[in-house]
Amino acid sequence: MAFVLRKPPKLSAKHEGYPYQLDAVRAIKSLPYAAIFHEQGLGKTKIAIDLMLLWLSEDVVDTVFVVTKKTLVQNWCDELASHCHVTPRILSGNRRDNSISLNSPVLVYVMNYEVISSNFDLIRDFLRTCRVGAVLDESQKIKNPDARLSACFHSLAKEFTRRVIMTGTPVANRPYDVWSQVKFLDGGEALGDSFDDFKKFADLPSTLGKTKEYGFQLAGIIDKLKRFSVRETKSSAGLNLPSKTILTHLVALESRQAAIYSSYRDDMSYELQSADGFVTDNAEDILKRLLRLVQCASNPALVDDTYDEFPAKYLKLVELFDDINIWSNKVIIWTGFIDNVEWLCGKLEEFMPQKVHGYMSVSDRNQSIRRFKSNKDCRILLATPGAAKEGLTLTVANHAIFYDRSFSLDDYIQAQDRIHRISQTEECFVHNILAKNTIDEWVDDLLNAKYQAARLVQGDISKDSFDTEFNFDLSDALAQILLSDKDK
Repeated sequence: MAFVLRKPPKLSAKHEGYPYQLDAVRAIKSLPYAAIFHEQGLGKTKIAIDLMLLWLSEDVVDTVFVVTKKTLVQNWCDELASHCHVTPRILSGNRRDNSISLNSPVLVYVMNYEVISSNFDLIRDFLRTCRVGAVLDESQKIKNPDARLSACFHSLAKEFTRRVIMTGTPVANRPYDVWSQVKFLDGGEALGDSFDDFKKFADLPSTLGKTKEYGFQLAGIIDKLKRFSVRETKSSAGLNLPSKTILTHLVALESRQAAIYSSYRDDMSYELQSADGFVTDNAEDILKRLLRLVQCASNPALVDDTYDEFPAKYLKLVELFDDINIWSNKVIIWTGFIDNVEWLCGKLEEFMPQKVHGYMSVSDRNQSIRRFKSNKDCRILLATPGAAKEGLTLTVANHAIFYDRSFSLDDYIQAQDRIHRISQTEECFVHNILAKNTIDEWVDDLLNAKYQAARLVQGDISKDSFDTEFNFDLSDALAQILLSDKDK
């Protein structure tokens, strides 16, 4: 089915891209499928829009589906308006409206991932009537091949005339995260058709003794992806961005907080012990229990509603406000816990804080972000990474403070790069507040291990650099953190 438009569309871009963006378009414009793996903040959206315009102008496709996360649908509409003359149509959860839209002469549709799965048969039938290009934004959304959503996209993949995935963090958490995303492109040709086999091959080793061949294994992955992927970092792209400095602030738990933390730690230590020592070979299996320790180190009120002291991290946070001159520099405070967002909002009222978390509607989140950007008296944005880590440019701030961190590399990297991206003019600072002798120190090691593995898979560092940096034993470090005071 070819669409007939009443007026010929203007398929030129409003602005020319940076040289590295133009290079990316040239490299992949003729490929049946491609991956845009540029680091966060380098304008992948602009690359994708220019690519779509080329597809349409060269009559390669009749229309394009932009698939993104629910919170980023409006952001994509805004970006399209900024960069081109094509007006998109949004596909929503309303099946009847979607059916009408799909029978209209529309060049670009924008939708969230769930729209595809909930309208599967409607979408499949549409794909069989015309030539459709697909751009999957934040493609780590389909990183789990066992998820129903991922299976839906894998089954539809060959129905798309052109397929593109884009994410700054293809290795969102573990090296095997890239497999399902690439399968959408090539059906398993590059990385094999067995996820279980690839996972065994690419997963992080649990002990340092298993790392001898690990660097060789990971280094080979990027070679298999090079023919259809592009990757630039802020450094390789030649952008003259302000520097980003990562600072660690260590604090000692206050006395009651320390007692609560020790109680939870000792209970967990007992649970994880076996005849052969600590059972930590597969840390992913115990992360939910370890999260309790993260909460205790962050704010014991999250696990004990009788706690009414000021936790150590809060006192350090207030101290940091003076150090960074908060009345001159706006700040984003990241925490993994919604209750922390609400609690901190109440404590920091003088700074007119705005908040973004998963219990808020998308419109309320957007309103908070607009206020943070536009109101000079609003100095703080309090946010959970799950609700605000992707697709947002928050360069009005140049300080990001991690009050606590989860075990997710994606959460950490994406969140800090909300401030360090194109349009930032000030030097950026990322502050990590860590409680000494707690799970925080192991989380720091874990995220560093994941980061080094991700950099090697993405081709950002050499195997020799990886071997130098990947030099800690996660299993042993966790065992030490779980030892009771009397056993140390």
